[in-house]
Amino acid sequence: MYFKRKIDEFLIQWKLDPAHKPLIVKGARQIGKTESILHFAHENYSNIVYINFALEKKYRAIVSDGYDVETVIKNITLANPSLRFLENETIIIFDEIQEYPDIATTLKAFKIDGRYDVICSGSMLGINYKKIHSNSVGYKSDYEMYSMDFEEFLWAKGYREEQVRSILDHMVENVPFSETELSVYKSLFLDYCVLGGMPDVIKGYIETGTFSGSLETQRQIRLDYEEDVRKYAEGWDQTKIIRVYRSVPAQLAKENKKFQFNKISKNARSREYTGCIEWLMDAGVIVECNCLLFPELPLKGNADESKYKLYYPDTGLLVSALDEEAQEDLRVNKNLGVYKGALYENFVAEAFVKQGLGLYYFKKENSTLEEDFFVRSKNELIPVEVKSNHDRSKSLAILIKNENYSDIKHGIKLGDFNVGQSNGIYTFPYFCAFMMKEYLRTWD
Repeated sequence: MYFKRKIDEFLIQWKLDPAHKPLIVKGARQIGKTESILHFAHENYSNIVYINFALEKKYRAIVSDGYDVETVIKNITLANPSLRFLENETIIIFDEIQEYPDIATTLKAFKIDGRYDVICSGSMLGINYKKIHSNSVGYKSDYEMYSMDFEEFLWAKGYREEQVRSILDHMVENVPFSETELSVYKSLFLDYCVLGGMPDVIKGYIETGTFSGSLETQRQIRLDYEEDVRKYAEGWDQTKIIRVYRSVPAQLAKENKKFQFNKISKNARSREYTGCIEWLMDAGVIVECNCLLFPELPLKGNADESKYKLYYPDTGLLVSALDEEAQEDLRVNKNLGVYKGALYENFVAEAFVKQGLGLYYFKKENSTLEEDFFVRSKNELIPVEVKSNHDRSKSLAILIKNENYSDIKHGIKLGDFNVGQSNGIYTFPYFCAFMMKEYLRTWD
């Protein structure tokens, strides 16, 4: 069973571009990179050379004699004489390149040579990506891949693209969903939040129609991530990296969700954990939301690097890390209100990251003024509030009305609402978050 993914169309356009460069597909492990690349290869090439550096150690010396194309091909065929290299018909797939990052140095030669298409793939766990980037800068393209988003989940459930796009139409035209539409999409959204977007988890759900086995699969993925820390984080304090990763759910459960090292252990200090968060971010297993110095444009460069929130880029994995009582409440009663709205907030962060939107929040010192996220249109800064209840949005109203915040004219509120608009605040159901980037384009 192959699930349609957004990378599918990207890969087709990549191949159609006559000037395309060798491609590196990045992302955490078990999100479907290899499956998508191989699906594309079988659909578009008559000859496939697939090399997995994790499973086939015999290939880990193919650049020992040089980085030119002829030498690399000669060494590949020495390791496996059955492989063929047909000019203009062959795609070469180098998988699990974290095991052999030196292969990226050949990408310049393959680009200049031009006879073969090349795609590299690897989980960022253990990849010295700065080295890879410097060795092939200007001669490669990058694609950041994540687990399945809500749109891909809807595709997996059999929903057509025009049905999915109708969600955007409701947002743009400010037309409320019918009771039937709202009920169906809310139910699907709750399922997706519990499952997350890991293809193996979704596959089990589609095949059985139940959550059976999903928790075990999710927990195993988290254990595999931790095992990869032990395998690849050479020269780092691996225990501290794992402590940071494990602490994210509890940190999000706090009223103040700012990440604090003293919540990991009583006497912990940030300097003792230098590099741990960056390592996990490079691995693709956490994402960072930066605190703005002041709610104004531009967003980049306007952040206090000492204040941030951390999220899991897959809410299903966050759910699987909760205590057993919360698990029961979620899976049986579909109560995502547990953990002080952290799950809704994590879902929105996940949705924004998967659209390529940056993550920013604001909390004014010595004040109750705070906002969960910020996005922007061409000319406006737009605060986004994620509501786990129906309380009034005091901070949102202040940001819109106060002349000190001149870049802010409107706000967005995501919650258990229908589509609506009042006093400059646009309300949308939670499940609309995955369309935010497309929606904001209509503001320009």
